[in-house]
Amino acid sequence: MMIFVWILIAVIAVAILWIIGVYNGLIKSRNQVDEAWSDIDVQLKRRYDLIPNLIETVKGYAQQEKEVFQKVTEARTRAMNATTPEQHGEAENMLTGALKSLFAVSENYPQLKSNENFAKLQDELSDTENKIQASRRFYNGNVRDFNTKLQVFPTNIIANSLGFKDRQFFEIENAAERDNVKVKF
Repeated sequence: MMIFVWILIAVIAVAILWIIGVYNGLIKSRNQVDEAWSDIDVQLKRRYDLIPNLIETVKGYAQQEKEVFQKVTEARTRAMNATTPEQHGEAENMLTGALKSLFAVSENYPQLKSNENFAKLQDELSDTENKIQASRRFYNGNVRDFNTKLQVFPTNIIANSLGFKDRQFFEIENAAERDNVKVKF
């Protein structure tokens, strides 16, 4: 009888240690997803900070293009106010389209294209777009790993009972909008 009690205690102890290990693994994965989202936020903020300078540079040469400037400003504001990855994805699509329009307008102004500040801003924006893309891949990889942990048996039982929820990928919806902003003239 005593052996049975010790075996039962050992099984319960192993089960408790396993639950603690699963819980800690889920917390670690969730924190990695949050950290990856933070990386995206940093790059998006950098992008948002570059846009006003870009607009001001273009305004100096193309003052009659107020509608384009308005669209870029509205898209930037919407992107900055987005709170979920899905909202960010939609807002970033709008912002990318607006920036494409801005660069298309700049094609009509040869003096602007040769402006050193404009060229520098183009390079910085291109670099930022590459960093956003890398951050998005890193984030989506962490989300994939986290969501997989939440969905596999028997971890899903513990995850559901402790209230862990799937995270959304940061995606661009329209295939035509999957291209980076082209800043090379």
